[in-house]
Amino acid sequence: MATDIKDAAHAVDAAGIMRLLPTRPRLLALGEPTHREDALLDLRNELFRQLVQLVEEEGYRTIAIEIDCMAALVVDDYVTSGTGTLDEVMECGFSHGWGASAANRELVRWMRAYNDGRPASDRLRFAGFDGPLEIAGAASPRQALTALHAYLAARVAADLLPCTAETLDHLLGSDDRWTNPAAMTDPSESVGQSAEAGQLRLIADDLVALLDAQTPHLLAAASREDWDRARLYGRTATGLLRYHHWMADTSPARMTRLCALRDLMMAHNLLAIAARGPAFIHAHNSHLQREKSSMQMWQGPVEWWSAGALVSARLGEDYAFVSTAVGTIRHQGVDTPPPDTVEGVLYALPEDRCVIDARRLAVTLGDTRLVRRTSPWFGYASFDPAHLADSDGIVFVKDVPQSRRS
Repeated sequence: MATDIKDAAHAVDAAGIMRLLPTRPRLLALGEPTHREDALLDLRNELFRQLVQLVEEEGYRTIAIEIDCMAALVVDDYVTSGTGTLDEVMECGFSHGWGASAANRELVRWMRAYNDGRPASDRLRFAGFDGPLEIAGAASPRQALTALHAYLAARVAADLLPCTAETLDHLLGSDDRWTNPAAMTDPSESVGQSAEAGQLRLIADDLVALLDAQTPHLLAAASREDWDRARLYGRTATGLLRYHHWMADTSPARMTRLCALRDLMMAHNLLAIAARGPAFIHAHNSHLQREKSSMQMWQGPVEWWSAGALVSARLGEDYAFVSTAVGTIRHQGVDTPPPDTVEGVLYALPEDRCVIDARRLAVTLGDTRLVRRTSPWFGYASFDPAHLADSDGIVFVKDVPQSRRS
C-alpha cells in the first residue's frame, strides 16, 4: 500500500494540480488548515505565479483571498494602477491584521511589478471575498451603503432614489453603535433589529433593485468596472445589514445563522468573481470545502454550509477545491502526526511537499481505519478522513516553519 500511496503523490506545482482536474475550472480554490503561516502563503504565491504563466493567454488573472472585500479594493487599485504606496496598501487593504505578513506583502509587490506597463486587459487583479467581518463583530454598513447611494445619485434621477444622502446618514448614526464588540456575545447590545436598521434594510434593498433596473443606462453612462464595484457595494450593504439583524437574535440558532450568513456573503462574492473570469482562491479549508463546516463556539457546536459548498452546488465542475494538510507546526505545539491519521499517512512519504490525488488516495486506503487527528492548538484544523474523496486534491506540507513578519 505504501508504494501505491507514493505513486499518487507528485511534486507540488500548478501543472500537477491541473492534471488532477477533469476540466479547467473558473474557480480553483486552495485551502489551508491554519492561518498566519507564511510557509503556506509562500506556497500560495508560488502556485499563483505558475498559474499565471501556465495559462497566461486565457486564464487565472485574479487571486482572491479571505479578507474584507471592501478593504481589498485598495489593494486592487494599487496592483492595477499604482494608486498609493505599498506600505499604505498593506496597512489599509488587509483585514484581520494580515497586512503584517511578509508573504502577503511579497504577493502585492510581485503583482504590481507584473502589471507595470501592461494594458488593462492583461493585468492581474486582486480581490477579497470575505465580508467586512471580524471574530469580534461586524463593520458598520455605512461605507457600502453610502458608496452605492453616491454611485446611483450621480447617474440616475433624484426622484428614483429611495432617500437622500442626509437621510441615510441620519439613519446610520454613529458607527460605534454597529461595531460594538459586546454585541457578538450579547444580542441585547446589537442595533441590528432597531427601527433605523429595519429602515436601512429596506433602503438597501431598494438601492440594489434600482441598480439592477438601471443596468443598461448605467453601463452606457460609466464603465463596467464601476458597475461591478457598485454591485459589490450592494452585496456588502445587504449582507451586513442581514448579519447585524441576526446578531440581535436571542434564539439558540443565532451563531449557526451568523456563521452561515458569513459564508453566504463569501459565496456571493466568489460567484461575482467567477463571472468576471477564472480566478485562484485562497482561504481556510473550512470556507472552501464541499462538506458542511463545523466549529465549537461558546454556546456549543455549530454547523453550516461553507462558501465552497454553496459555490460548488452552483458551478459544478467550474469549481475545484484542493485542500492543504500539514505534518507539523512545532512552534505551535503541533508535532509529528499519528500514523492512523491522513496526515500521518502522508508524513511517511519522503517528500517535504507533494500534491496528492485525494480520490485515488481514498481508493488506495480502502477500508483502512483512519481517525481524525487531534491538536493541542485551537488554531489548526486537521483533515477529516471521512471527507477524503470530497477534495479534488491535497497539497501536503510536511513541516511548517515559524513565520517571518514584514
